[in-house]
This record gives sequence, C-alpha cells and structure tokens, in this order.
Amino acid sequence: MPTDRRNFLRHLTFLSGAVAAGAPSLAKAINPENPVIYTQGQKPQQFNMSGYAAPKIPTVRVGIIGLGMRGPGAVNRLSMIEGVEIKALCDKDLSRVTKAQSILEKQGLPQAKAYSGEDGWKAMIDKEDLDLVYTCTPWYLHTPICLYAMEHGRHVASEVPIALTLDEAWSLVETSEKTKKHCMMLENCCYDFFEMLTLNMTRNGMFGELVHAEGAYLHNLLDLNFNKNGYADMWRLKQNGHRNGNLYPTHGLGPIAQCLNINRGDKMDHLVSMSSGDFMMADEAKKRAATDDFYKPFVGLNYRGNMNNTIIHTQLNKTILVQHDVTSPHVYSRIHKLVGTKGIVSKYPVENISLGDDEWLKEQELKDLYDKHTPELINHVGEVAKKVGGHGGMDFVMDWRLIDCLRNGLPLDQDVYDGALWSVIGPLSEQSVAGRSKTIDIPDFTKGAWKTNKPVNLTLDGGGTTQVRNQKG
Repeated sequence: MPTDRRNFLRHLTFLSGAVAAGAPSLAKAINPENPVIYTQGQKPQQFNMSGYAAPKIPTVRVGIIGLGMRGPGAVNRLSMIEGVEIKALCDKDLSRVTKAQSILEKQGLPQAKAYSGEDGWKAMIDKEDLDLVYTCTPWYLHTPICLYAMEHGRHVASEVPIALTLDEAWSLVETSEKTKKHCMMLENCCYDFFEMLTLNMTRNGMFGELVHAEGAYLHNLLDLNFNKNGYADMWRLKQNGHRNGNLYPTHGLGPIAQCLNINRGDKMDHLVSMSSGDFMMADEAKKRAATDDFYKPFVGLNYRGNMNNTIIHTQLNKTILVQHDVTSPHVYSRIHKLVGTKGIVSKYPVENISLGDDEWLKEQELKDLYDKHTPELINHVGEVAKKVGGHGGMDFVMDWRLIDCLRNGLPLDQDVYDGALWSVIGPLSEQSVAGRSKTIDIPDFTKGAWKTNKPVNLTLDGGGTTQVRNQKG
C-alpha cells in the first residue's frame, strides 16, 4: 500500500476513534490544524524503555485523576503505602474530590490539593510538583493525560486501555522514549495470584513450550452500562454503541502475553477478528426508551456484537484467542488458559493445572504448587494485599510493586510497549471485523527490540524495601 494512503487510513482511524468516544476533552487535546500521523517505521527507536530503570524517587509524589468508579480505590490503596505522598486529587466533579479526601483523613494523612472541572487535570499537572500521575478517568482521556504528564516531566500510570487508536498508541511510545518517563498501563490482572503462579511455572519450564493461550473479558455489564448512575455521562454505553470489536482486551490478554514473553522474545504478528450480531443492547435501548426519554438518543446506534473472538498469531508461531462479551448473562471469566507441550492451565470456573497426565491435579497437589512456585513478590506482599482488598488483592500488589520500583530505581513489570500493544488489539480488531474478518498486521512497538528484551523480573532484586502503613478508619 502506498505510504500516503496508509497514512490517510491510519489518520482516519484516529479521528473516528475520537468521534466514537463522544469526548470533547479528547478533541481539545488534539490540534486539528496540525494532526500528527504516527506510522510504524517512521523513525528508529529513540530509547528502549523495556528494562529501563529511572532514577530513584524516595518519596513518590502522586496526583490522582478520576474519582468515579476506580479512583477512590486507588486513593485508598496508595494511602497505605509508605513512601507515597498523595499531593493532589482531581475530578471534573468537585464533590467526588471532597469525598476522596475523607480516605486520606481516615489514614491520618493531610488533605491533597483539590482540582476539578473539565481541564482540572491540566491545571494539576501544571501547578503541582508530582513524580507520578495516576489516571482512572474514562478511556478517551487516558492518552491525552498520559501525553501531557510525560511532556511535563511526570511518570504516568493509567487504567486500561491506555490507548483507543493506533495513533494514540504510537504517540505514547514515542513520548515515553523521548522523555524517558515510565508509561505504565495498570493491568491489575497480571498480579492475580494464580496468574503469577502460572507465570513463574512457565518460566521454570513446567508446561514445556507454550503453543497456545486464551484470555477473555466475559462479564455481564448490561445493566451497569445502561444505568444512569453508572459510568459518568454514559460514556461506556457510547463506546459500545459506536465500536464493534474487542473493546476491552487487556485483562485477559496481559497475563498470557507475559507468559508467552511477548515483546521480550516473541512478538504479535497479525490477527483476525469476528463479532456475533447484537442480540441484546439495541433491544435494551428500545425497551428503556419506551418509558424514559433519557434513553431515546441510544436507540438506533450500531451496537457491537455480543461476542467477539480475536485470534492472534505470533512471530514464533504461537496462537492466542481473546474473547470479549459484556452483555450476555455470563458468569464472570477471564479464561486464562495456557497450552504447553508438557502441561496445561485453565483458571475458570475453577483453578486447574495438568502436568501431562491427562487429568487435573488434586487440590493438595495444587496447594503444593502454590507453596513451591509462588513468586517472591506475592510471598512478600500477598497476605497484606488480601486484607487491603481490590479484586482479591491484586490491585494492591500492582500498586505496591509500582511504588517499590519507582522508589528503588527498578524497571517496571509493564512498560509502554506492553500497554500500547495490549490496547491496540481493540482498534485492530475493529478493523478486522469491519473487513469481514480480514487479516490485520500488528505493529511492533519495540522496533525490533523484542528480540533482545529480557522477560519480566519476578524477584525483588534491589527492591522490597517499601513498607505498608497500618490501616486506619
């Protein structure tokens, strides 16, 4: 394909993603008079952020943006980690900021500087001396906030997905490399206890050569997506009403990508994606609009299919299946399936491991594996994480690990290449679905560095020094 046409199509994808988000804040963050087109191979890697250890930050000064569904939990967890100073809190709704201040008060910590309004996050980044910007906003703000923070000298951590378009993903990669600021997507499922166990077992060769993996996000969110008091301004329903593909791939994909050493010995090469029809969301919109005019704008939207199946092929001939369904009455599942030459793993509905005997291990045998192969990180902080909570403790493990790495000058477990790659499966799957499941190439955000990048470190080498405050309140 000629370069000019390729650039045009990628820019078209970028603009359509912004429109689909229905987000005036995103439109403000992009200069329509000077659009930047990010194309694979446009220039060589500026600096390899994989394995990069930034200078130590003994006290990590944090600003948290977005205090709706996920933000208050982040405030609570970070307030319990020593070496963290929560300097600023921001939400467009000031009442949410006020409510979050009470979390700090219960911990006996000083109140943070409050910021609010549509552009409050920019003011916070401009005015506060921050080391880390932690964003829990709607999806469409993740990239603009991350870019602005890195350009202003801050490390960033963002809820998932970190990018909605290919261009956004490239902009994050290039900005992180240019500024040498960490840009971590907060994929908490990588820190779940069974996922960490199986990652360590994979590293130890217990499943042989992995040949296939499966992950998913199967979660019945139909009522929540249509709930007026759910996602602010109905932003997630709008996403589901304009985009057809795997809109939320990272929870299932992240842990299995780490097991397959993606970006660190292997890379994703191409994908195909197929969606079922929508059998529920359009009907739900019509039903609600019949008795409530509020829902009339949501009638007639091009809702995504109930189930999306995306199949990824890697450079080393491994395959990955990623599923997405948030409308059918599923029992929650991320699947987490690993298929190796010597064993297999399956997490849902129950944790199961087989080591080549064509049958699942007994309960005591599985417990013995936990005792022997749980990584040092989980052994160090896992029990306190369970007490603090947050999806069973994995949220706290993630936050503690992030802070401990920043304080001790250690590389992060998830770098900008991971966040960009796992996130763009969303828009790339949309392209495939729109083209009758055509094959779509997956960009190499590492620009070839995947061949020599080292796997994620599962030890506490040089770290483990960060303490946990006593929980109060």
